[in-house]
Amino acid sequence: MRMGPAVLSETKRPSINLLTQPLVRSLVADASALRIRVAEGAGGCTLIDAGIDCVGGIEAGRRIAEICMGGLAQVHVSAAGPFRHWPWSLSVHAADAVLACLGSQLAGWQLSVGSGKEAYHALGSGPGRAIARKEALYDELGYHDSGEEACFVLEVDRPPPTALVDKVAKDCGIPPTGLTFILTPTRSLAGTVQIVARVLEVALHKLHELHFPLDRVVDGMGTAPLPPPAASFTAAMGRTNDAIIYGGSVHLFVTGPDADADKLAHGLPSAGARDYGRPFAEIFTGYKGDFYAIDRLLFSPAQAIVTAVDSGRSFHGGALDEPLINRSFGYERTA
Repeated sequence: MRMGPAVLSETKRPSINLLTQPLVRSLVADASALRIRVAEGAGGCTLIDAGIDCVGGIEAGRRIAEICMGGLAQVHVSAAGPFRHWPWSLSVHAADAVLACLGSQLAGWQLSVGSGKEAYHALGSGPGRAIARKEALYDELGYHDSGEEACFVLEVDRPPPTALVDKVAKDCGIPPTGLTFILTPTRSLAGTVQIVARVLEVALHKLHELHFPLDRVVDGMGTAPLPPPAASFTAAMGRTNDAIIYGGSVHLFVTGPDADADKLAHGLPSAGARDYGRPFAEIFTGYKGDFYAIDRLLFSPAQAIVTAVDSGRSFHGGALDEPLINRSFGYERTA
């Protein structure tokens, strides 16, 4: 069938909040099977606990990761990883990598209310960010979502207080009853999965830091090993970051000259960062818990493949570090 110009023209970008609504409803409907809890929070918002006062699990985390990516991605668990002692890995592919990762999954909205012991701090992820548009990034993306419902993923160990729910509702122009907060503690299995599933997002965030034009990213995929949860917050944060920094791989497809693709392939990997070479928990402790003192270029995958779609040539940079992954994940040889 012959297609006219109107058919061939670029289609309107989708509403990521609309795309995620059926995924959120399915998560709620399957709460018992997924070992998560659903409750009504402040102002009538919906709270989905994926590991604070419940067990949760890997499947819950996988589905939450897809929600966090605005319904534009597929997250898979497989046993085809390159690490001998940690064969299980997460693979991520997004239909629109820039929108799914930077427009939705990025933990870019700093949420804070109260002070002292009553203070509550969280970094907001998820499609609801695109309705609030509190980040300058959305002007660069040229994207603005709307809707009567908004969903957020918070990496926290306690529910958001009334003041924070009211703040989010006001900024989104949506009553609290239209808000859903999915809570994924770092130490939980679900939290571990949804953090490691950010391997592609981390690469795109660094690509943005390197000032590579976002509109030249055609597609992207990523994979990283799935670490075991840890006994403390710092250790768990360390393992999930190490999974990406020392074990993550991405493959990006971009337009433009080969030289740009080659430069990006060598600029993306984490090895070029000042703090590279030690487990993340040690780095974090060395900076006395000041997350923002860490070289931000460290937050990137271990290796990258960048394909220049115009020429078909692919360029490789970085390398996986299996000994450091073993050290971070707590590999202990048994007799």
